[in-house]
Amino acid sequence: MLAPGTDGGTRLNASPQPAPRNADWRAAISAGVCAGIVFLLVNMALTSQLLGNAQLPLQLAASLLLGPAVLPPAIGIGGNVLMTGFGVHIALSVAFTCLIAFCLHRWGVLVGLVGGAAFGLSLYSIDYYFVADFVPGFAALRSWPMALSHVVFGAVAGGLYELLERDRR
Repeated sequence: MLAPGTDGGTRLNASPQPAPRNADWRAAISAGVCAGIVFLLVNMALTSQLLGNAQLPLQLAASLLLGPAVLPPAIGIGGNVLMTGFGVHIALSVAFTCLIAFCLHRWGVLVGLVGGAAFGLSLYSIDYYFVADFVPGFAALRSWPMALSHVVFGAVAGGLYELLERDRR
């Protein structure tokens, strides 16, 4: 639309367009760390209760880098294995939460919770039915409590990301 300018000429009167909506990566990283810790604590409680080994989730994560030698019945699991497992676990949690943020950002907390939960269930399927073919130990943990813990991870990651996301319009 042309509008008269102050100098007697005409100028283009364009309304400003909103900037593209990008994910808030700082919020995604924070949500990923928090959701990863919640997920780890839930899985440690589950494996402790069901299998008598609270360290199993950390051993499984460490086995992705260190190989199957760190899986039960490994003897002498040290702090380096547990720290490696924690690092791998948190790195994967952040990466998966960034993927949730990329797909679901700016849709609101409810979509973050439900979409994140669906993502968590998909992640369970990939972990325990595809990755299990390559990493010993995963297949033995196929169960509804593990599926539920993945749903909780996704819901916490998606919901928390939406709560932490900046520049909400």
